[in-house]
Amino acid sequence: MTDTAITRLTTGRVVDIVLPLLLLAVLIALCVQLLVPFVGLLIWTIIFAVCFYPVHRRLKKSMSNRMSAIVIGVGLSALVLVPTTIAAISAAGSIPKVVAAIQTGDQQIPPPPERLQGLPVVGAPAHAAWTQAATDMPAFAQKYKPQLATFAKGLVSFAGSLFVTVLAIVAAVVFAAITLAYSESARAFISSILARITGSRECGEHYMDVIGATIKSVANGVIGVAFVQALLCGIGFFAVGVPGAGLLSIVAMALGVVQVPVVLVTLPAIVWAFSTQTSTVAIIFTVWSVVAGLSDAVLKPMMIGHGLEVPMPVILLGVIGGVMAYGLVGLFIGAVLLAVGYVLFREWLDAPGKNVTQLPRKPRAA
Repeated sequence: MTDTAITRLTTGRVVDIVLPLLLLAVLIALCVQLLVPFVGLLIWTIIFAVCFYPVHRRLKKSMSNRMSAIVIGVGLSALVLVPTTIAAISAAGSIPKVVAAIQTGDQQIPPPPERLQGLPVVGAPAHAAWTQAATDMPAFAQKYKPQLATFAKGLVSFAGSLFVTVLAIVAAVVFAAITLAYSESARAFISSILARITGSRECGEHYMDVIGATIKSVANGVIGVAFVQALLCGIGFFAVGVPGAGLLSIVAMALGVVQVPVVLVTLPAIVWAFSTQTSTVAIIFTVWSVVAGLSDAVLKPMMIGHGLEVPMPVILLGVIGGVMAYGLVGLFIGAVLLAVGYVLFREWLDAPGKNVTQLPRKPRAA
């Protein structure tokens, strides 16, 4: 065989190998490009499906598999849409009245407390601006018109993004309900993928249990605790009549989810209570707010990491880092990544002790 023939044969073999790999790479790139817009939706779908899978298993004992998924999907959608619709209708009805009252000067704001002027740095300017708003609202609105316009634009943008987020959550709930209807097939599919990655079905099942338990732990220990904390704060806000109590409660829950102290919300409310309410009411409200703010310190150790082989600090670090890196969905992404990484590290750390074989001892000389 000549050198030319050998060269042609080698070139043909290279083409036979490279061309399918190139086509496979192009196919994978196109699939990824098509799925990128739906990554967030898919992640939330998986999160909801994992969180409500135990509920689905209980409901299946009294109804069919499909009916259980429908009940969960309709219930969660109603839980999201009903409060949002009520809040939207209330805001749509009250905002025009507030704007008209500000423009005509009919909107009355109570004067600021004298102790506000004694605060360092910000006390005097805040007292002056508050006094002008309380005595001459049209002049205040005219003086701070650019700031108010910027705030209004930001508020409208926030409302639009909130509306899109609500729709995305409802879509994720619907897809999660569909996933629950085919939960056994979905579980077998994911188990096969993890088994292929880890090399054995036992390891795949182990990591799938770790991921599922971590998602449930974050849902219960972060979102659940934030909801309880916001509920306690909201009870106090509504009891003393804090303006915008519902909105402040939502902000308190958002702060609790991203692991920011709710004192950012309760402290202004406490200041308002001491400036407008009696001392007894203000003190009781302060004590209640402190208890509500510290409730997460008691509830989180009970909820996060309970029954997991991953310590609670690892989960919390994953939650905080995930939120900083990926936004709200990072609550679960960060916790899952750190949990899996911790398990891999522990297995690697324990592996030498398991694999080292002891050398046979030399017989002692007689």
